[in-house]
Amino acid sequence: MAQKSTIYKVELSVSDMDRHYYETHKLTVAKHPSETDERMMIRLVAFALNAGEHLEMTKGISTDDEPDIWQKSLSGELELWVALGLPSEKIIRQSCGKAKAVRIYAYGGKPAEMWWEKVKNSTTRFDNLQVMNFVEEETKALGELANRAMRIQVNIQDEEVMVSVDDTIVYVTPQEWKRAQD
Repeated sequence: MAQKSTIYKVELSVSDMDRHYYETHKLTVAKHPSETDERMMIRLVAFALNAGEHLEMTKGISTDDEPDIWQKSLSGELELWVALGLPSEKIIRQSCGKAKAVRIYAYGGKPAEMWWEKVKNSTTRFDNLQVMNFVEEETKALGELANRAMRIQVNIQDEEVMVSVDDTIVYVTPQEWKRAQD
């Protein structure tokens, strides 16, 4: 019998001083049985870093042809494709062809660094691609914050991210490995 997703109720308050975006999002997050708490929390931080009125969580890990998060225009065009982890060169190429902007949030320490060394030369042609990396110690600390009903406050200023759940605060500083060309 297949395991079912675990449902998390999240109230995500985003204060992004860099983009002047201040909003609270009430999210129902389905955590796939193969998804770790760490990955789910990275997904929520990635959501906060890209938060906007039309940003949505997708089926993500349970489907190959969708990112973890996306934003579509009112006419259905893919404006933003947000992927987590270490996608293949083929997935990167396909997503850059489908969306106006693609953001990849890599994590996992040494394996992420090895992945980037392998794919970085083949990504230079994609002007709409941005690649960020989360430091392993920071993402592990994020994973420890996960619980089924969360009120998360995310403050973003000068590309520094402060994530607080209850009385615990974790600081995350995404490293930019590739900048998108405007």
